[in-house]
Amino acid sequence: MAGNMSTPRSQHTASLLLNGNVLISGGFNGVTLNIAELYNPTAEIWTTTANLTTARYMHVAAVLTNGKVLVTGGSNGAYLPSAELYDPTTGIWTNTGNMNVARAYFAGSMLPNGNVLVCGGYNGAVLNTAELYNPATGNWTSTGNMNFARNKHAVVVLANGKVLVSGGNSGAYLASAELYDPATGIWTYTGNMSVGREEFTASVLSDGKVLVCGGCLETHKAWPYPSLE
Repeated sequence: MAGNMSTPRSQHTASLLLNGNVLISGGFNGVTLNIAELYNPTAEIWTTTANLTTARYMHVAAVLTNGKVLVTGGSNGAYLPSAELYDPTTGIWTNTGNMNVARAYFAGSMLPNGNVLVCGGYNGAVLNTAELYNPATGNWTSTGNMNFARNKHAVVVLANGKVLVSGGNSGAYLASAELYDPATGIWTYTGNMSVGREEFTASVLSDGKVLVCGGCLETHKAWPYPSLE
């Protein structure tokens, strides 16, 4: 059995690095954390690494094509626009460009072109905005808005390069889904899920279909539910 992390936490991120290790960053355990640690699956041990420059939870992390890890947004008592990069070769975090909109409870995905898309979230209001991070410049640019404001939603990149965003909450549980086309920057409606849900998982299967499961459902209010579709 794998050993325990050095610091208990929730609402953190876990990123599979190109070297096979797993980076855990930030989170919350009564206080907002800037602590990061690495899991080595071969040795089954945890080791600490450098702290984030900004303590945060409810953030998003993405492993870039150069192997660095982008961590962005979240909250530490205030909603954060800031972003930072972790370099696995040095174990050091460095600041990079801020998002245009501070946000937590949002979702993000690495696009086939190497840019990172973040969308939706919450910063006192539920957001429909989306933006792109360019690793070559370290800058964020706005892209098309989603058709529905949403937070606590799920995002996956499909085999055709489009991004599927589904579910979440905008004051009510959402069954709606939409597709982002990186070539045009436009969001279009697609079919609804059978039930509205938030804080669930979505996975692309080997046949290209997307499996969504669990979360909190409108019909079951705040209770986790073992629904699949």
